[in-house]
Amino acid sequence: MILNEYRILWILVFYDLPTETRKQRKVAARFRKEIMGNGFTMFQFSIYVRHCASRENMEVHAKRVRGLLPEIGHIGILTITDKQFGMMEIFYGKKLAERPDTPQQLELF
Repeated sequence: MILNEYRILWILVFYDLPTETRKQRKVAARFRKEIMGNGFTMFQFSIYVRHCASRENMEVHAKRVRGLLPEIGHIGILTITDKQFGMMEIFYGKKLAERPDTPQQLELF
Protein backbone atom coordinates (compact mmCIF):
# COMPACT_ATOMS: atom_id res chain seq x y z
CA MET A 1 0.00 0.00 0.00
CA ILE A 2 1.37 3.39 -0.95
CA LEU A 3 0.84 6.20 1.54
CA ASN A 4 -1.36 8.77 -0.10
CA GLU A 5 -1.89 12.37 0.98
CA TYR A 6 -5.65 11.86 0.55
CA ARG A 7 -5.76 8.65 2.65
CA ILE A 8 -3.58 9.96 5.49
CA LEU A 9 -5.64 12.05 7.89
CA TRP A 10 -5.20 14.55 10.68
CA ILE A 11 -7.56 14.95 13.62
CA LEU A 12 -7.82 18.40 15.15
CA VAL A 13 -9.39 18.76 18.59
CA PHE A 14 -10.50 22.27 19.51
CA TYR A 15 -11.70 22.95 23.01
CA ASP A 16 -12.78 25.73 25.29
CA LEU A 17 -13.27 24.48 28.83
CA PRO A 18 -14.23 26.57 31.85
CA THR A 19 -11.40 27.27 34.30
CA GLU A 20 -13.02 29.56 36.84
CA THR A 21 -12.89 27.17 39.79
CA ARG A 22 -10.19 24.83 41.05
CA LYS A 23 -12.31 21.81 40.07
CA GLN A 24 -12.83 23.16 36.53
CA ARG A 25 -9.09 23.76 36.14
CA LYS A 26 -8.40 20.16 37.21
CA VAL A 27 -10.96 18.85 34.68
CA ALA A 28 -9.44 20.97 31.89
CA ALA A 29 -5.89 19.89 32.79
CA ARG A 30 -6.94 16.23 32.92
CA PHE A 31 -8.61 16.46 29.47
CA ARG A 32 -5.47 18.05 28.02
CA LYS A 33 -3.20 15.39 29.57
CA GLU A 34 -5.44 12.56 28.42
CA ILE A 35 -5.55 13.67 24.78
CA MET A 36 -1.79 14.17 24.84
CA GLY A 37 -1.50 10.65 26.25
CA ASN A 38 -3.41 9.49 23.17
CA GLY A 39 -0.80 10.94 20.82
CA PHE A 40 -2.13 14.44 20.24
CA THR A 41 0.31 17.35 20.18
CA MET A 42 -0.38 21.01 20.81
CA PHE A 43 -0.81 23.06 17.66
CA GLN A 44 -1.98 26.18 19.49
CA PHE A 45 -3.48 26.75 22.92
CA SER A 46 -6.61 24.57 23.09
CA ILE A 47 -5.97 23.09 19.61
CA TYR A 48 -4.35 19.67 19.44
CA VAL A 49 -3.57 17.56 16.36
CA ARG A 50 -2.87 13.92 15.67
CA HIS A 51 -1.64 12.25 12.51
CA CYS A 52 -3.52 9.10 11.46
CA ALA A 53 -2.35 6.70 8.78
CA SER A 54 -5.87 5.60 7.78
CA ARG A 55 -9.55 6.34 8.23
CA GLU A 56 -9.86 3.34 10.55
CA ASN A 57 -7.02 4.66 12.73
CA MET A 58 -8.66 8.11 12.76
CA GLU A 59 -11.98 6.62 13.88
CA VAL A 60 -10.26 4.85 16.79
CA HIS A 61 -8.69 8.08 18.02
CA ALA A 62 -11.84 10.16 17.50
CA LYS A 63 -13.77 7.59 19.56
CA ARG A 64 -11.15 7.85 22.31
CA VAL A 65 -11.52 11.64 22.42
CA ARG A 66 -15.32 11.31 22.60
CA GLY A 67 -14.81 9.00 25.58
CA LEU A 68 -12.75 11.67 27.36
CA LEU A 69 -15.22 14.55 26.98
CA PRO A 70 -15.87 16.46 30.21
CA GLU A 71 -19.40 17.21 31.40
CA ILE A 72 -19.21 20.89 30.45
CA GLY A 73 -17.26 22.85 27.87
CA HIS A 74 -17.12 23.26 24.11
CA ILE A 75 -15.14 20.65 22.16
CA GLY A 76 -14.85 20.21 18.39
CA ILE A 77 -13.31 17.31 16.47
CA LEU A 78 -12.33 17.98 12.87
CA THR A 79 -10.76 15.53 10.43
CA ILE A 80 -8.85 16.70 7.36
CA THR A 81 -6.66 14.96 4.81
CA ASP A 82 -2.88 15.28 4.79
CA LYS A 83 -3.26 17.19 1.51
CA GLN A 84 -5.54 19.75 3.18
CA PHE A 85 -3.24 20.00 6.21
CA GLY A 86 -0.32 20.59 3.85
CA MET A 87 -2.11 23.51 2.20
CA MET A 88 -2.43 25.35 5.53
CA GLU A 89 -0.43 28.54 5.84
CA ILE A 90 1.10 29.00 9.28
CA PHE A 91 2.56 32.32 10.38
CA TYR A 92 4.60 33.50 13.34
CA GLY A 93 3.85 37.18 13.20
CA LYS A 94 4.34 38.08 9.55
CA LYS A 95 6.89 35.31 8.96
CA LEU A 96 5.63 32.21 7.14
CA ALA A 97 6.56 29.08 9.08
CA GLU A 98 7.37 25.67 7.69
CA ARG A 99 4.77 22.94 7.91
CA PRO A 100 5.33 20.44 10.75
CA ASP A 101 6.88 17.16 9.67
CA THR A 102 4.47 14.35 8.88
CA PRO A 103 5.25 11.31 10.98
CA GLN A 104 6.43 8.42 8.87
CA GLN A 105 4.72 5.07 9.14
CA LEU A 106 6.70 1.87 8.97
CA GLU A 107 4.89 -0.80 7.02
CA LEU A 108 5.85 -4.45 7.44
CA PHE A 109 4.90 -7.08 4.88
